[in-house]
Amino acid sequence: MSTAPGTRVQSRSRQIGAIKRVAARLLAEKGVAGLSLREVAREMGLVSSALYRYFATRDELLTALIFDAYNQLGANVERAEARVDRSDLRGRWVATCAATRRWAKAHPNEYALLYGTPVPGYHAPDLTIAAATRVAAVMGAILNDDRRSRPPLESRPPAPSVSFLEVERLKAVMPDVAPEQYIRALMAWSQVFGFINFELFGHFVGSVRDDQRMFATVVEELADFLDLAPSTAPVLNPRRGTG
Repeated sequence: MSTAPGTRVQSRSRQIGAIKRVAARLLAEKGVAGLSLREVAREMGLVSSALYRYFATRDELLTALIFDAYNQLGANVERAEARVDRSDLRGRWVATCAATRRWAKAHPNEYALLYGTPVPGYHAPDLTIAAATRVAAVMGAILNDDRRSRPPLESRPPAPSVSFLEVERLKAVMPDVAPEQYIRALMAWSQVFGFINFELFGHFVGSVRDDQRMFATVVEELADFLDLAPSTAPVLNPRRGTG
């Protein structure tokens, strides 16, 4: 008796999920160097050739883990930001940054896979781009909504050259933001992730006593740097507001 197509699809999906769970555990225990199809198969009690029906190479499996991690981070950030009133631009920024940090602290191995040391010889395929830019897209939308809600400036100072930026791609995310402000947007985005990297990888030891309060302060300073409109919500205690 042949297996129904729907059952085969479900069975394949379950097996792929099991493979990725084992791979994620090995990644956490041994790092990228310890991740191979042969090792995953051994842990699952299978011959390595059985995995080739699901992932042709180690890099293909690694891509699946990266894709999932980016989407998990992006979904968490999008949910947190969506809970804030649309008119509260600064509150949306704080929620976005806090959700990014919360996910990173709850999933340090996955975060390290995304933003830690690059895997030697591995190049992420284009299919990961949309997932990888979900958080940046939320941040860009906040800045765009802020600028769109303000009256246009009658005069602007001479704009610095932005010829070194991918202006058209940035404009697609922030159409109402002046191109010269893209530099600040990228600086703020990289500062948030830079802080999280320093915190997770222990680079604040000996200089920062309370990472959480420091992060809350950095996020507010970056909101000022971006010139976001003041929050319409009550000011939260930094210990509770950045979670």
